[in-house]
Amino acid sequence: MDANLTRTDVSARWDEEIVPQLVEYIKIPNKSPMFDKDWAAHGFMDQAVAQLSGWAKAKAIEGMTVEVVRLDGRTPLIFVDVPASADAKSGDDCVLLYGHLDKQPEMTGWSEGLGPWMPVIQGDKLYGRGGADDGYAIFGSLAAILALKAQKTPHARCVVLIEACEESGSYDLPYYVDHLAARIGKPSLIVCLDSGCGNYDQLWLTTSLRGLTGGNLSVRVLEEGVHSGDASGVVASSFRILRKILSRLEDQDTGKIVPKEFHVEVPAQRVEQAKQAAKVLGDAVYSKFPWVDGMQPVSKDDAELVLNRTWRPALAITGVGGIPALDSAGNVLRPFTAVKLSLRVPPTLDAAKAGAELKALLEKDPPYGAKVTFDLEKAGSGWNAPALAPWLEQSVDAASREFFGPPPAYMGEGGSIPFMGMLGEKFPGAQFLITGVLGPHSNAHGPNEFIHIPTGKRVSMCVAKVIADHYAASVAGLTRGVAATHAHTVKGRDGCCD
Repeated sequence: MDANLTRTDVSARWDEEIVPQLVEYIKIPNKSPMFDKDWAAHGFMDQAVAQLSGWAKAKAIEGMTVEVVRLDGRTPLIFVDVPASADAKSGDDCVLLYGHLDKQPEMTGWSEGLGPWMPVIQGDKLYGRGGADDGYAIFGSLAAILALKAQKTPHARCVVLIEACEESGSYDLPYYVDHLAARIGKPSLIVCLDSGCGNYDQLWLTTSLRGLTGGNLSVRVLEEGVHSGDASGVVASSFRILRKILSRLEDQDTGKIVPKEFHVEVPAQRVEQAKQAAKVLGDAVYSKFPWVDGMQPVSKDDAELVLNRTWRPALAITGVGGIPALDSAGNVLRPFTAVKLSLRVPPTLDAAKAGAELKALLEKDPPYGAKVTFDLEKAGSGWNAPALAPWLEQSVDAASREFFGPPPAYMGEGGSIPFMGMLGEKFPGAQFLITGVLGPHSNAHGPNEFIHIPTGKRVSMCVAKVIADHYAASVAGLTRGVAATHAHTVKGRDGCCD
């Protein structure tokens, strides 16, 4: 592969086609099913599917098929099958490339002139919901393949899967993976473009993903609210009881998760990678967040912060119920308080088991006999990447140096991509290239989300390089076509979003 030709081809395609396509994609409010129960009736998901699949179908790749697969009652999936290049000698070996097209909800707090469904280009950033998470994936994947085609660089068969349920936990995806198992084949390399990057200066490989469990915790003390002057001191506050129960889970002074059952021993290699990532990033480990004046991170040790967000459990309260807005809060002792818990768990912890333990912990021995219920909503395990094969380690090193400059960096991510653990089970022995464009201030899921266009281009170039090197490794016998396991055990809606 000629790196200069790849650079020119990919960059031009992004400028002329991909960025305009992302502009149109951002306009579509195709929220994930968890956030739009009537998604099928609203039609936004179908609109996004039609746009992305239509662009793919228009690409002149000989033998390529693009199909929108629909299983009854489930979100659609785009399936792209690109045959191996002419005279390829890679047999049934193949590369699987993954992304998703569903989006998180709007969120408040967007800056003036910006909005979730209002694409705005400012400098090298394209603002709007879903461009970076993860609308660019199908474009970046096919841009890489098209660059190889333009040079007649050989490659193995490539399969692209774009799902529409990732932000809801990918609960539809196991059904599609089973349905398409024979057509997917035996990938020895899996590429996912739905992850983050510590900076925009080099290629970042995701080495692990935390799991997630959580749900709604409710504490009820009365059937209805009563005058606080009459009841306070007699009836325990539901908020105080809630606070006491949460202390079983989280140390309020340090934020550490208390029960040892939610912790694992961090592998030595991941500790060392965290230290190296911290050296590369410095205070960017924490300075990327929009701190209020005077606020400080929970530790002054950058490596500890990296490990905190990648390998240690952590609790976030993401929603509150039973508490009136400030301007309508009367002197009432409220009947109940409820919160939505999001507990990130270590990559190698069984999230289903953790969810059961969490429910037991929170509901046992309710103070004062209050009615305490925890409704478990999600329990999706994380993922720890297998060791890189020498050919892949060399390939990503060369790709980062060629298209970014510095060598690649390795770091876990605090979020979750359910598909990775699923594929790790489905295709044991496969190699993984997990990377992405969600760098400092890109703010996925939040206000002012953007995609850094130069990074999108460079990541596409790196993917082209890795696919080309995969073919060489395959012909040399350095990859293994991985036989699929038995049908994936579908556990229903138990995944977790990133």
